[in-house]
Amino acid sequence: MLNAYLAADVAIAVVLVLISLFVISKNNKAKVNKVFFVAVMFMSAWIVTNYFSNDQQLSHTSALIANHLILFFSGLVVFYLAYFSAILCRIKGITENFGWVSAANYAAAFLTLTPLTVQGIVKQGDVYGINFGRLAFLYFTFVALNAGVIAYSLIKGLKKSTGTEKRRIQTVFWSLTTTLVIVLFTNAVMPIYGVSKLTNIGPLASVIFVAGVAYSIVRHKLFDIRAVVARSVAYLLLLSTLAVLFVGGVFGVTSIFFQGENLANPVRLTFASLAIVLAFALQPLKRFFDKVTNRLFYRDAYDPQALLNDLNRSLVTTIDLEELLTKSAKIIGGTINAQYCTFLIEDGDNTRFIGNRKEFENFENKSFSAAINRHREKIVTVDDIESTSNELKKQMQASDISLVVRLQGTVQGRPEHPGYILLGQKQSGNLYSPEDVRILGIIADELVIAVQNSLRYEEIQRFNLTLQQKVDDATKQLRHANSRLKELDQTKDEFISMASHQLRTPLTTIKGYLSMVLEGDVGPVTKNEKQMIQQAFDSAERMVFLIGDLLNVSRLQSGKFVIDNKPTDLIKMVKTEVDQLKDTAEHHELKLVCHAPDKLPLFNLDETKIRQVLMNFMDNAIYYTPAGGTITVTLEATSEAVNFTVVDTGLGVPKDVQHHLFTKFYRAGNARKMRPDGTGLGLFMAKKVVIAQGGAIIFKSEEGKGSTFGFTFPRHKIEITGKPSEKPAAEPVAA
Repeated sequence: MLNAYLAADVAIAVVLVLISLFVISKNNKAKVNKVFFVAVMFMSAWIVTNYFSNDQQLSHTSALIANHLILFFSGLVVFYLAYFSAILCRIKGITENFGWVSAANYAAAFLTLTPLTVQGIVKQGDVYGINFGRLAFLYFTFVALNAGVIAYSLIKGLKKSTGTEKRRIQTVFWSLTTTLVIVLFTNAVMPIYGVSKLTNIGPLASVIFVAGVAYSIVRHKLFDIRAVVARSVAYLLLLSTLAVLFVGGVFGVTSIFFQGENLANPVRLTFASLAIVLAFALQPLKRFFDKVTNRLFYRDAYDPQALLNDLNRSLVTTIDLEELLTKSAKIIGGTINAQYCTFLIEDGDNTRFIGNRKEFENFENKSFSAAINRHREKIVTVDDIESTSNELKKQMQASDISLVVRLQGTVQGRPEHPGYILLGQKQSGNLYSPEDVRILGIIADELVIAVQNSLRYEEIQRFNLTLQQKVDDATKQLRHANSRLKELDQTKDEFISMASHQLRTPLTTIKGYLSMVLEGDVGPVTKNEKQMIQQAFDSAERMVFLIGDLLNVSRLQSGKFVIDNKPTDLIKMVKTEVDQLKDTAEHHELKLVCHAPDKLPLFNLDETKIRQVLMNFMDNAIYYTPAGGTITVTLEATSEAVNFTVVDTGLGVPKDVQHHLFTKFYRAGNARKMRPDGTGLGLFMAKKVVIAQGGAIIFKSEEGKGSTFGFTFPRHKIEITGKPSEKPAAEPVAA
């Protein structure tokens, strides 16, 4: 019966040790992994020691030592399981005080190695019972406290956790508490009352804990070693089977062939242990000799999956073609053990060699491509070409090429063929194997997309450079054209200025003589003569105004147009200009109305230029308002501003051209039809004059319903308070 207990105990201990090794190898820095590893190692030691403590073939002294060790290991097991539970459930109050708690537990554990805890042992049938010493209560106290910590930590963890974490803790809780209840009952409570027959059953309860931890690892990712466990299941099953067979074989053979001899269980256990060691040594030895034989007989051996993994990692690190293929050539050539690996890339008429070897003597790309296309195979080795007169074989031999892989595939539904992989001979002198050819075919399929993406990236870069060059050239041309336009504009302004000066003098003379004739200074004139002379005078007047506008524009461009402010009576100015235009308005069958206050203070303005603005707004209203319309001139003042507006019922300005209205030489289409002789300078100059004196233009219009033109000045900027001060200096106006 004891032999069966031994086999079971050893199997449980082995599984626990393997699980703990998996856990610590996965992450040897995580505290929960380290504590679990220590707890399980002590548990394995306790399980094995528990069996030997009841071995009747041991001497009394050895059995006593074994029982001391049982209590020592069990105390540390419960302590580290308590600490593991606290870390797993993140119970800070317990984990933060680990130092002094650990010292107290180790003190209690070491007391179990003294007669103060274990005075002696006594046989109770097939097992030994323990005579406890005076301080045994300390051991049981610490065991009880640690068991309470386990229960408290797991219960609290269950309450505050959710999802996978909660299910993980639930599995550990039920498996661990069930195991502890059974063990404490069989190996702690019952021995206190003198019943030690169940002590061999207690360690078997560890199967529950093992099963719970294994289930939580696989199902709930405890310690995150599920992948390691999955990869190792077959290997562990093999080792477990071998261990059971070896252990069973040892005990079976010794029982059959050595019946008459007193072959002690320790001897049998030694045989079994050696058998297990041999079983575990099987795989490492196999790997060692595999490595040795590979070096001797398979110098070109490599792991195909590792090659593909390395290549895939390299492909996602860059989009630059040179860097991508250089890395790929290094990986492929180095792994396959080729003398060189080079990529021949065909990008239109451009041919490039990228890799370990970038120069090939006497290499004709066009004839090479034609020859390999006639061969039709995706992968061609020079040794597979039988005919010595074959053009492809000749060129491969001449360029020292042993293997060619065609990069071909389908990218976004289109066939792609960006080039070839060229490989030299293997450094070992061996031929390329079928496995090499298969792997190179897989590599070629993966490289096609990467190479094509890199080529498109290069194409985009080249396009960007070309586009930038074209933009720079176009910008240069525009700058030259703009410079030329400025020169022409300056020439035009100079011509207008010169022509205006030359025309103003004869026009003044003509206007003076016509005025004398109209006033009768040279004799009486008839009504018809007076009418014709008046029309000539009006035309001369308009010509004078036009020349004045042209001169003002010229002065504005040259910086000679200045604002000469002085005290100005706006009421008098507006009324005077309205009175002068009443006859003209009546002639055009228009009603001209003026609204102005009786009194306003003087304002600091350029009277001459503001008068031109008034005349321009009112003159435009008269000329662009059909007969029967009304023109309302309003001057008003508030506490904040002085406003002047001219409202007409005329043509109006189309909405889509209103933003052009105050620019130089611009006139709306409907205005040009009604008055072809306009220049488009009046509104341009009006805006310049008003803004130069700190004001703003008022404008709104609706086509077919009329327009409002005017200006507004802040009173605090132009109003003269008290006695007029000395005349301010004239200020030039910017163009």
